[in-house]
Amino acid sequence: MYLTGFADEAAADFDGQIRATKALGWSNIESRNIDGKNIHDISDEDFDIVYGKLQDAGVKINCFGSAIGNWAKKIDEPFDSSLEEAKRAIVRMKKLGTKLIRIMSFAVLPDRGPDDQMEEERFSRVRELQKMFSGEGLTPVHENCMNYGGMGWTYTKKLIENVPGLKLVFDTGNPVASLDRIKNDPQARQSSWDFYYHVREHVEYVHIKDGYWDSEKNQAVFTHPGYGQGDIPLILRDLITRGYKGGISIEPHIAVVFHDESVKSSDQVRFDTYVDYGRRMEWLISQIKTDLASGMPGFGG
Repeated sequence: MYLTGFADEAAADFDGQIRATKALGWSNIESRNIDGKNIHDISDEDFDIVYGKLQDAGVKINCFGSAIGNWAKKIDEPFDSSLEEAKRAIVRMKKLGTKLIRIMSFAVLPDRGPDDQMEEERFSRVRELQKMFSGEGLTPVHENCMNYGGMGWTYTKKLIENVPGLKLVFDTGNPVASLDRIKNDPQARQSSWDFYYHVREHVEYVHIKDGYWDSEKNQAVFTHPGYGQGDIPLILRDLITRGYKGGISIEPHIAVVFHDESVKSSDQVRFDTYVDYGRRMEWLISQIKTDLASGMPGFGG
């Protein structure tokens, strides 16, 4: 098991992202945005600069936090942009030695029910993406975010059944903010543990954020790890017990939120928040390992 994170929450510029990673004593970054652009969208010149800085710092990009098939991409619109992003990402991943890339299954159609979401088109597109990356020795991991697969664990299972070899990145915080489309209750939010439990055999990578749903404000409130309803201690304990060797990637969403520009903080606050969040994660994992070593009872199924 190794620790990494969306360092664009620590700083917009890449120097700051490296500095935060080094402050934690880590050697990996899950790269998403650099100066406001996704790593697969920055210019070739800027990518070469990023490459050089990584070499100088001894830091690696373990995963591309891509925009491929994400919540901004509609399933009833052309596939071209995601295909082009994938092509650019493959070239850059191979140069960096990065093996993982986060993908999604396109935005939910808001005017349709959960079982009327153009499933076959989604499966076809994700199959094509899976084939593109796996053919180059790379692993796309689908995230349970604001997309078809994020509507509930049954929808992620359908993706797995229809896209041979598809692996997952499980995000502990996304269920907290997501409607449970499996249930008839229009207000029900998902259970992180329940979602994870049903798909854990396919989890290759993990995103960590935590929070709770504020029904009065009708929004998610993000917290430090273990203080929300993301079932993080429970899920981490299960991962460790099951011998998980993959990455644990922090995505605090406290000082800044990638998809919500209203959440802003000063440069120093976002840097300090990210580093503090990483240290809290180190402590939490250490405590769970200590409890397991002492024979304390486990949780969950």
